[in-house]
Formats: sequence, C-alpha cells, structure tokens
Amino acid sequence: MIRIGILGEIGSGKSYVAKKFGFPVFNADVEVKKIYKKNRKCFKKLKKALPNYRLSFPIKRKDLSKIVIDNKNNIKKINKVVHPEVRVSMKNFLKKNKNKKAVILDIPLFLENKINNKKDVLIFVEAKKKDIEKKLIKRKNYNKKIFKRLRKLQLPLEIKKKKSNFVIKNNFKSLNIKKSVKIIKNKILENERNSS
Repeated sequence: MIRIGILGEIGSGKSYVAKKFGFPVFNADVEVKKIYKKNRKCFKKLKKALPNYRLSFPIKRKDLSKIVIDNKNNIKKINKVVHPEVRVSMKNFLKKNKNKKAVILDIPLFLENKINNKKDVLIFVEAKKKDIEKKLIKRKNYNKKIFKRLRKLQLPLEIKKKKSNFVIKNNFKSLNIKKSVKIIKNKILENERNSS
C-alpha cells in the first residue's frame, strides 16, 4: 500500500486535492471533530490539562478557540491530549484499508509530529497568499489570531516543499487540479510498478 501525504499551508486546498485522487482519505481535521463530539475519555483529559477553563461535553470548537486565544501554550496542551487519539484513528484507518493500492493522509502536522514514514510519497499543495486569505475569510470559524498560532506550530513552507516528491499549484480552478492529480497519480502508480 502506498501512503500519500498531503502537505501545504492552512487554507491552500489540501483536503480538496486529497479527495481528487480517488483513494481512501484519512482527514485528521474530520477525526478531531469526531473526537470532540464523542470521546469522553479525551474530554476528561482536556479538563485535567486545562483546569482553569470550563469545558462541557461534547466539546465545542468555539470554547477551544477562546482557550487558544487566551494563552499560546494552551494549543500545545490540547495537542498533547488530542494527537494520540488521532494516531489511534489513523492506525485503524490504515488497518481497514491495508489491501488498497494507496491511501491519502491529510494531516496538518504530518511532518512536525513525525507521522510520516521514509517511503511516503509527499505532495505539496501550493497556493498564492491572497487566494488563501480570500478562502480563509469565507470560513465560519476564521480567526486571524488562531491561524497565526497554528502557523507557528508548522515547519516553514519552503522545507515542506523541498521534502515533497510532487508540487500541485492550486489556483482554485478545479480543472487544473484534476489534471495535476491525474498526472501525479499515474506517476506514483508507475513508480510503484517499477519498484515492485
């Protein structure tokens, strides 16, 4: 099974690109939402890690946003509790799809949290800053302060781009994306055939 990791800036269209490959996708953001909604064990740990805040179950993104804005160290505390749960979900996903030709891993801190393997194929989604800004502003939960804090957790984009096997330029026109994805998908499958 080929593992394909999607990298890029917040709001660059990674999840959109991930879906276009037609392989099973593990989307960490979706998993985190599920954890906040259903995982009581995680909720208890978060309450313990953030004793000065009132949290209720299911956890609301809105409440966590306030906590993140309040103190930049809180984001690390939240990640420390949530990331191990996401890893468990990912392991289950990989087990479930072990007979598939390839899977897509759409995980924001894929390299930073050392979730990647040496053999992973990395694809960097590149988009213009102004296009990203436009897209982020349209998001319901957009908060500039939070995004700045999230960005600080990430490796510089140049490093991610350098480590990647392929780059997709996203100008937010779906036809171009489909074309790029098709070319890259064929190359990945061809390389796999040649190496096996």
